[in-house]
Amino acid sequence: MASGGTKQRVVEHLQTVASATAPDLARLMGVSDAAMRQHLEQLESDGVVRRVTGDDAHDAPVDTRLRGRPATRWSLDRRDSRSAIDGFPAAFPDRHDDLAVDLLTAIRSALGDEALGRVLARRGEQQSESYRGALGDGSLAERATRLAHLRDLEGYRAEATVADDGSITLTEHHCPIADAARSCGAVCDSELVVFRATLGADVTVERTRHAMSGDSRCSYRIAAVT
Repeated sequence: MASGGTKQRVVEHLQTVASATAPDLARLMGVSDAAMRQHLEQLESDGVVRRVTGDDAHDAPVDTRLRGRPATRWSLDRRDSRSAIDGFPAAFPDRHDDLAVDLLTAIRSALGDEALGRVLARRGEQQSESYRGALGDGSLAERATRLAHLRDLEGYRAEATVADDGSITLTEHHCPIADAARSCGAVCDSELVVFRATLGADVTVERTRHAMSGDSRCSYRIAAVT
C-alpha cells in the first residue's frame, strides 16, 4: 500500500469528518480533481476508504443549489480498520503492544514470576482449546495447514509446507507480539506449549528458528511420533 504524502493527509482528514467528496478533498490537498480520484480509488482498493451514500453520510453538508446526481462521497472504511492501521501508522497509532508490555510488567511486579507463569499458562490453555476446535479432524498436514491459516489471520504471516519425509514446517514471517516477547521470554515459551497441546501427544513440535534469538523468523518442525 502506498502511504504518506497526499494519501496520509486524506486519511487524517477523513478521521475528523463523516465523509467528503473528491473535489472537496482535492481543494484541501491542493491537487487536481483527477489526481484526487486516483488517490481515492487506490485507497479504496487497499480497503482504507469506501464510497458512502444516504445515512452513511448523515452529517455531510448538502448544497441545495446542486441539481442532478449527487457527488460521490468518501469515508474511512471502518469495517476493517487494520488495513488503515498497517498502511498509515501515523494516522492510526496502535498502543496494543504498549498495553501488553505494561500488563506483563505489572503482573510480574505485583504478583511475581510464578503468578505471571500461571497467567500465561491459562492463556495458553484457552488458546489451544480454541485452536483444537477450529482444526477439527484430518491428517496432520491438514491440521497443521489450518493452524498456519489461523496464525496468519492473527497477523503472524504464517504458512505451512510439507517436506518429503512427511514432516511439516510452520513458518511465521512476522511476530505481532514481538514487544511482549522481548519483555517476557515466557511469552515465546508458551507459544511452543500451545502448538504441542493443540496438535496432540502423538505429534512432536520443535522450534527450528527463533526471531527472538536473532533469526529472521520463527519456524517449527511438526512431525508424527514414530
